[in-house]
Amino acid sequence: MIKKRTTKTKKEKAKAKAKKEEKIIITGKRKRAVAKARIVPGTGKIIINKRPLETFSRFHKLTLSEPIEIAKPILGDKLNQIDIKINVKGSGTESQIDAARLAMARALFNFSKSNELRNAFLRYDRSLLVADIRRKEQCKPNDSKARSRRQKSYR
Repeated sequence: MIKKRTTKTKKEKAKAKAKKEEKIIITGKRKRAVAKARIVPGTGKIIINKRPLETFSRFHKLTLSEPIEIAKPILGDKLNQIDIKINVKGSGTESQIDAARLAMARALFNFSKSNELRNAFLRYDRSLLVADIRRKEQCKPNDSKARSRRQKSYR
């Protein structure tokens, strides 16, 4: 039995390519937390781990909304035409918040491709675009912590 090969037409290929280009996926990292931010056409919602931004505590909400507040004067109405969906895994809550903030700022910059927005982010806080590479130090052999040493007793 001979199978027919189904090939996509040029129109279908162009449609698939346009659909792929509609969403932007960017990652952000902090300690062991990894955040993936997706920008898709929408109504201006920000969703983190299937939770809207409004449900977070006050300080977390302020931290997460910093990139949006900086981008509002530059992007204007474009922010109301996109949704930002972020999935974060690993580490603790504070690291996840920082990773989500980094991913959101990078995604907004990638979406706008505006040097003005990039400079605004860097002027406000460099960690909006540049990841913090500090990690937990490895524990040494025969010791309880990374830097602590066994106590010596001369009795």
